[in-house]
Amino acid sequence: MYRYDDIDQRIVDERVAQFREQTRRHLAGQLPDDDFKPLRLQNGLYLQRYAPMLRVAIPYGILSARQLRMLAHIARAYDRGYGHFSTRQNLQFNWPRLEDVPDILEHLASVQMHAIQTSGNCIRNITADHLAGVARDEIVDSFVWCEILRQWSALHPEFAFLPRKFKMAVNGARTDRAATFLHDIGLHALRARDGEIGFRVIVGGGMGRTPIVGQVIREFLHWPHLLTYVEAVLRVYNRHGRRDNPYKARIKILVKARGIEALRDEVEAEWLHLKDGPSTLTEVEVRRVAGRFTRPAYEMLQDIELPQDGPFGAWRRRNVHPHKRAGYAALTLSLKKTGVPPGDVTGAQMDAVADLAERYSFGELRVTHEQNLVFADVRQDRLEALWRELRALGLATPNIGLLTNIIACPGGDFCSLANAKSIPVAEAIQRLFDDLDYLHDIGELDLNISGCMNSCGHHHVGHIGILGVDKNGEEWYQVTIGGSQSPAALGRVIGPSFAQHEVPWVVERLIEVYLAGRDSDAERFVDTVRRIGIEPFQEHVYAHAHSPRRHRESAVA
Repeated sequence: MYRYDDIDQRIVDERVAQFREQTRRHLAGQLPDDDFKPLRLQNGLYLQRYAPMLRVAIPYGILSARQLRMLAHIARAYDRGYGHFSTRQNLQFNWPRLEDVPDILEHLASVQMHAIQTSGNCIRNITADHLAGVARDEIVDSFVWCEILRQWSALHPEFAFLPRKFKMAVNGARTDRAATFLHDIGLHALRARDGEIGFRVIVGGGMGRTPIVGQVIREFLHWPHLLTYVEAVLRVYNRHGRRDNPYKARIKILVKARGIEALRDEVEAEWLHLKDGPSTLTEVEVRRVAGRFTRPAYEMLQDIELPQDGPFGAWRRRNVHPHKRAGYAALTLSLKKTGVPPGDVTGAQMDAVADLAERYSFGELRVTHEQNLVFADVRQDRLEALWRELRALGLATPNIGLLTNIIACPGGDFCSLANAKSIPVAEAIQRLFDDLDYLHDIGELDLNISGCMNSCGHHHVGHIGILGVDKNGEEWYQVTIGGSQSPAALGRVIGPSFAQHEVPWVVERLIEVYLAGRDSDAERFVDTVRRIGIEPFQEHVYAHAHSPRRHRESAVA
């Protein structure tokens, strides 16, 4: 867990004081809406459909028990008793009052938290592999490199007003669990043959209105040059990125327009002015940042055999992950219990999870970009006891990697940009597939839902993706299949959109084709789609377009 130094704390405290005065002036009528807007966005505050929304930064997804308890307090005192974990490893409060936001930010600052750069056209929260530091295939601890990038990018004057928002991800392991090819800049750690550490640099990825898989701009960047090279990319983007059209302002559009080779030439030319300059990293600087992290006091243990059968065995197989230290395991707390909006956690649950983190996982936890929580350092001989406590809290659903582990944005229930609701659709699908035996028979399947083209639910890379669209003022849903996060691939639209009550029926029909067409129980849904194409799925869904079942009343609200 990173601990603030005096500079970190002073920056956050001063930011709170600034925003308190800005909010006072706005509420007094001395600061017009248009002037207040960029100020509130710089502090993570949106005006949504029914109320303000405050997005709290959780840098690279890591939280302490103390911080989680503060989030629980804020949820009860200033919101409606819950928070929503997002796909950028942040937390959103959907119902704060504008006049209370400075007080909320002051509470956050007291536990080394903030909302800086969680919105606006700047470098957003940098995301990371949620198993950083404990994964067996790890090359570097990505948290350290994320923190170096965070300190460099926080309130960077040159990049405070970019053409559009800018998202980065760092993956420190061989397996890409950070979706690096789907970010404006993705950084994937590598170890060269001589043992030197560096990063593959990927640019131009992203979803939204124009989904694009990123491209490698530099195959191996030696670690001391990380900041200077990223700065060169950002300078080229800041200089040439479009500002006349927000829909064409992301760096992915610049890469597409110029081509990766031409952009690489421009970045390399810019880098000549920065390489070996003041931002070049040194071993001393990396050690300084790494030294600000607390490290678990592991015991000398041995791996043990864990039960394979029964409810605990099912949970262990889906939710427990290997750890690089013998005798320990990482585990995922599922926030996808049937009937609960994906990513939502109550204040009472937050307090309980904080208690469990202190008792079982060195007082720390992580937020995943799949909207779940992770305890990274649990003794194997305490897993069953922890599972019993999580089950009592409704956080032990054994569905990680399965269909009901749905990723969904808040959608039209909250967001002013959404074309359609996401949460009722997710809940209806969860209810339809609320049979763990059937889920395990289906196997690995990622289902993602977005309420609009901004793709906050990452529908483009779902094995099944669902997108809310507006048709003459009514909510309809477009379905894609065949997408994936790693390796990055975009799904293909199967055909015309569906009414809200039809969506669970469509998912059921898609599953029927998969189960009939897979070549073995081990073949995943997405692999079957790639092998046989989307045509059999299209035919089965649209051949039943006039089925009475399709038009029956649905549980979707």
